[in-house]
Amino acid sequence: MNSITYQEAAAFLREHDRYLILTHKRPDGDTVGCAAGLCAGLRALGKQAHVCPGTGATHLFAPYLEGYLAPEGYVPDTVVSVDIAARGLFTQEGETWLERGVDLAIDHHPSQEFFAGVTCLDAGRGACGELIYDILAQLGPVTAAMAVPLYVAVSTDTGCFQYSNTTATTHRIAAALMETGIDTFALNKRHFRTKSWARLQVERLLVERMHRYEDGKIAVAPISLSLMDEAGATEEDMEDIAAFLGQIEGVETSITIREKAEGGCKLSVRTSGGLNATRVCALLGGGGHAAAAGCSVQGSLAQAEEAILAAVRQVEAAHG
Repeated sequence: MNSITYQEAAAFLREHDRYLILTHKRPDGDTVGCAAGLCAGLRALGKQAHVCPGTGATHLFAPYLEGYLAPEGYVPDTVVSVDIAARGLFTQEGETWLERGVDLAIDHHPSQEFFAGVTCLDAGRGACGELIYDILAQLGPVTAAMAVPLYVAVSTDTGCFQYSNTTATTHRIAAALMETGIDTFALNKRHFRTKSWARLQVERLLVERMHRYEDGKIAVAPISLSLMDEAGATEEDMEDIAAFLGQIEGVETSITIREKAEGGCKLSVRTSGGLNATRVCALLGGGGHAAAAGCSVQGSLAQAEEAILAAVRQVEAAHG
């Protein structure tokens, strides 16, 4: 394990060149925003920098990567991963560079596997975008081109500053990004106040078919492929669906279980009542944060629900 501070990460980035930036699979706003913001910052320094293609970004986040994706045949000297905690989270294209060796990992997940040559990790950050901001601020002025994707990174990973991972530092960084003159109203409307019709149908069906346990403190939503078809929904309609059940009064632990076309299920756990989501998901080979974590389970939706509930109860029994 070779950990460095964000100041040392900035020095590393100043000393190297020809960058390729890796994002995690099933990309969210944090990994995409970090990649785009870091790429813009490195180019402002006169460095050659690109984001690894094949990100899988949906229409919601893909625009932030326009102009940054690496051309075919690009061979970097320096590989940097952003917001990637584990080897299993690399995209198919990213796995090639994992095999070559990641030079620097920048992350905020306590479940970080330390796969890189050096790692800049701060698990106290609400978003990896906070770390990227501090690194870029060491290298020069943070411009609007950097601020737009970084604001998306910070705001989406904190649920528009509503989740428990939001800190005073989060707000200070958001304010600094706003001071560059970016249109945060448009960004907030796009990411937090706009839903497709299909997404509304998904939410309606989840309310009808969810399961409640422990007098409503635990809510579980199995999301089958047939439910997706019934709602007319695609992956682009499912952004942050894991947070939906947590809006219900009395719910302290919300769990979404998504059936995968290739088999098995992907689970997301969100908590607000003291249960550690990472401990729960770690029992099933996953990880994340104390209040938000995920894992995968082989088997049917019913089997995955049984497995995650058993994990919840095991952690509850062990830690009170």
